[in-house]
Amino acid sequence: MTSPTDDRSPKLPRGWLRAAVVSMVALAFVGAAAGFVAFLSHLRGGEMAPGSKADGIVVLTGGSSRVSDAMELLAAGYGRRLLISGVHPTSTASDISRTLPENQSFMTCCVDLDRSALSTRGNAAEARRWAEGRRFKSLIVVTSNYHMPRALVEFSHAMPQMTLIPFAVVGDKWREEPWWTSASTLRLLLSEYVKYIAAEVRVRLEDFGIDLWPEVSDQPAGQQPRRPATAQAN
Repeated sequence: MTSPTDDRSPKLPRGWLRAAVVSMVALAFVGAAAGFVAFLSHLRGGEMAPGSKADGIVVLTGGSSRVSDAMELLAAGYGRRLLISGVHPTSTASDISRTLPENQSFMTCCVDLDRSALSTRGNAAEARRWAEGRRFKSLIVVTSNYHMPRALVEFSHAMPQMTLIPFAVVGDKWREEPWWTSASTLRLLLSEYVKYIAAEVRVRLEDFGIDLWPEVSDQPAGQQPRRPATAQAN
C-alpha cells in the first residue's frame, strides 16, 4: 500500500534552473552580438552618390557635414527642394547660409526649415507632412551612416508608399580611424544599435495597433520636454 507521503513525481536535476537561466542569457548575448555585427555591415565606410534623383531631399540635423552634403545634392539637381529637419527654433535661414556661402542662393529659393522635430521619429513625421503637401513621391534621406538604419525604419514606417533613397554621410573621424580603435565611437555605435532595435520593436507593435511610446507631439501641452539649446544629435 502506498504511503500518503510517498512522492513518485519525477524530480528535476539539481541546478536545472541555473542552467536554464545561463543558457537564456548566453543565447541573448549571442543574438545581440550577431545583430550588432549585422548592423555594422550596413554602415558604409565612404560616401556614394545616390542611385537616382528624387522629388525632394530631407536632411536630419545633428551630425557633422550633413547639411552641407545635402545642399551639394540640391545644387547638383538630385532633388527639387530640400527640407532641413530638426532646426533649433532660434536658428534662421541666414544663420545656416553663412556656414554655406557657396550655396546661399538655394536658401531663398529651394530650402525649407523644420523646427518642430525633436527626434528621428519626429523628423519622419515632419518629412511626411512636407512631402505630402508637395505631392512628392520620392525622397533622398541624408543623415550620418551610423544613424541611417534607424532613420530608414522611421521614414519607411511614416511613409510606406514613399520611395526612399539613402545618402549616408561619413564623418572625418570615421574615415581617419577604425571604429573599434575609438572608445567614443564604439559607445556611439552601441547606443545607436540599441535605439535602432527599440525603433524596430516599436514600429512592429504599432503595426498591431499597440503604441507604447507616443510621439512627443501627440502628448498634452505642458508635458513636452524642453528643447536643448542646440539641435538634437539624432
